[in-house]
Amino acid sequence: MPGPYTEAPGPHLDVPDARVVDADVAGAVDRHLSALTAHRVAQAAGLDQGFGADLAERVARFTLDGGKRIRPRFLWWALRACEGGGAPRTAAALGLGAALELVQTCALVHDDVMDGAPVRRGRAALHVDVAAGSTGITGPRRARDFGTAVAILAGDLALAWADDVVAETVLAPAAAGRVRGIWRAMRTEMVAGQYLDLRGQASASRSPAHALRAACLKSALYTVERPLRLGAALAEADEAATRALSSAGRCVGTAFQLRDDLDDLFADPRRTGKPRGGDIREGKPTYLLAVAQARAGAAGDRAALDVLEQSVGRADLSDADLDRVRDVVVATGARRAVEEKTARLTAQGLRHLDSVALEPRAVGRLRDLVGTVTGTRPGLGAPRADGGPQRPLRLAGGCGVSGR
Repeated sequence: MPGPYTEAPGPHLDVPDARVVDADVAGAVDRHLSALTAHRVAQAAGLDQGFGADLAERVARFTLDGGKRIRPRFLWWALRACEGGGAPRTAAALGLGAALELVQTCALVHDDVMDGAPVRRGRAALHVDVAAGSTGITGPRRARDFGTAVAILAGDLALAWADDVVAETVLAPAAAGRVRGIWRAMRTEMVAGQYLDLRGQASASRSPAHALRAACLKSALYTVERPLRLGAALAEADEAATRALSSAGRCVGTAFQLRDDLDDLFADPRRTGKPRGGDIREGKPTYLLAVAQARAGAAGDRAALDVLEQSVGRADLSDADLDRVRDVVVATGARRAVEEKTARLTAQGLRHLDSVALEPRAVGRLRDLVGTVTGTRPGLGAPRADGGPQRPLRLAGGCGVSGR
């Protein structure tokens, strides 16, 4: 009989110099994650070998295998922009960055289950992989149900590990309360965003305002704004710097989600790691689809509305049917409108970054990261759908998350 779960001493984690992390933030986070997850897997195997091998190891592999470490990079460069450094802060930033990646594992694994998505990062989604490799389980339905249940547990375990890492992270007294408050808020915001996403699918809601609200809660906050706030909190930044980073994060995070919606329909699957048109087949209430429907309705374009009505939410949608949806999104001007909104949000986010005195080199790295995640070139308009030259955009007065 295995003994009860015991909290063994954590792994020894070497803390690199901050300049070493500067050179390769993702690599530093990966090394930290590798040591942390190896320790957790060993603890899980001590409880039960099958649990360790079939569940805990899957969580570790999923977390380590793939991903661009976007969230830890935003956290790190916010810390550095606020001129934070030193071994204690570096160790805390790497720990919190690792925790963010574990939360991302939880979100993606659960999202794939809820959406019935077959592929993630170019490979079988975790629930599909478990079902395919199940032994001793008779019948495809039982295997599928087992895979779903294991994936739910895998997401739960990833979240538990993330919370453990945050609880174990040594923080300065002045930063501890702020960091833990941000972490608590972020977890609830993610669940609220996922709920809005599900509710939109179930009700076939195509409201642009609803779609932006869900995108903000589900993705923008925990992808960009909360990591930036965590970095500012670790640095014990003042109110002005914290407010500027937070505002920048909300704008950029929303732009990131809008770019993700565009990529789902238009980007090369070899780059995204998942089949094209997943949002359409799953009936996701994206802002892109909401704009296309609103524009088709305003123009009285019954043919375009029929294409959307007959296509969105159809799991068996053919490639030819998806092409028709793509044509509607382009013809209504929805693609162009969302590209322009993405560029406006990005530009406004960068203006927030420039509104306070931050460390210039770190701000430069933040600007580069913003361009990477939003697919925009700061200072220019949205890329033309036809590949033509870009034109300047008039900046909106705010972050544009009101649904306009």
